[in-house]
Amino acid sequence: MKTAKLILLLLVFICAKDLSAQQQNLVPNAGFEEYSGIPLGWFYNGSQFTRLVKYWNSPTLASPDAFGPGIIVPKHWQKKGFGELHPFEGSSMIGMTVYGCSEGKPHCREYVQIQLTDHLVVGQKYELTYWLGHLDNSLRIDKIGALFTMDPIKQSDDNLIDQKPQVFTEHVIRPARGQWQKITNTFVPQEAYNYVILGNFFADEDNLVVRDEAIYEFGYYYMDSVSLRKIPPFVKQEIPEDDLTRETLEVGKRIQLKNIYFDLDKSDLLPRSFIELNKLKTILQMNPKMTIEVHGHTDTQGESDYNVDLSIQRSKAVTEYLIKSGIEPSRIDFKGYGSNMPIANNADESGRKMNRRVEILITGL
Repeated sequence: MKTAKLILLLLVFICAKDLSAQQQNLVPNAGFEEYSGIPLGWFYNGSQFTRLVKYWNSPTLASPDAFGPGIIVPKHWQKKGFGELHPFEGSSMIGMTVYGCSEGKPHCREYVQIQLTDHLVVGQKYELTYWLGHLDNSLRIDKIGALFTMDPIKQSDDNLIDQKPQVFTEHVIRPARGQWQKITNTFVPQEAYNYVILGNFFADEDNLVVRDEAIYEFGYYYMDSVSLRKIPPFVKQEIPEDDLTRETLEVGKRIQLKNIYFDLDKSDLLPRSFIELNKLKTILQMNPKMTIEVHGHTDTQGESDYNVDLSIQRSKAVTEYLIKSGIEPSRIDFKGYGSNMPIANNADESGRKMNRRVEILITGL
């Protein structure tokens, strides 16, 4: 009875927010404004970009460039005009080399990748928009686009990502000097994609190229203000049987939270986690006497003491999110068990993935 009541109340809660939620931007840190740390200079490999720009990463060894407060462009690159363009919005933007492999330029293809805040809905129409600026004296090209994937791409070189994007520009992108050009694409996904990668996925010989006043044998564009939104009408989604909101609530029951994501080897929650945590917040709000413990678990990779500490910090991060969302601190406790309570074999990656988890234990109702 309590489960049915919870589902009904949750549906009412969702419907009240439906229109605004349905049209939210699915791209976190859309303007590249948030940094994970203090900029320490220019970028020479993809991992440096990944460490700095929050939630975004480079899917290859090539390094896109970040421009913003505290980032100093080396003088020899300043002389080539890098960083002269002002961001479209805010104080930050990124830049990517998108053409020039046939001329032997290092890092001739650069990309940026991000996990969306929710998976795409099969059959739902979406609009992807972003703004592009151009490095003066570089080549202008077409076919900059977006590749949507189920899993993140991790390529161990700096070469072209040889996959066909779902959308790309079919005209040469030619923003006026010092100006930005809006790029808009619409598409209907055939799978429930989780990630988007932006860049040029075509070989040099497959691009249209305009030289104009270019003196460099490569193409370079700035990017800012990325947006991915649903276009009405909205496709209805059924609540799956194993959804958190369908769980019966019993003292002593353990429930695994799904789709809780953290930065690699860190306790920082990624935005995709907020869907599940907001469901848990709603359940706690609808059951004001309910108390829980949040339990963090890891796989066996790494030192045991390190894994225990990491699991504690991750369960603490979940607890702090709920408290900041308005849940009384006395209703939540947290613990970390490291790799001491596996639910699968740690001998292969599929088992390790299952063991890396966050659970709740219901301690009172």
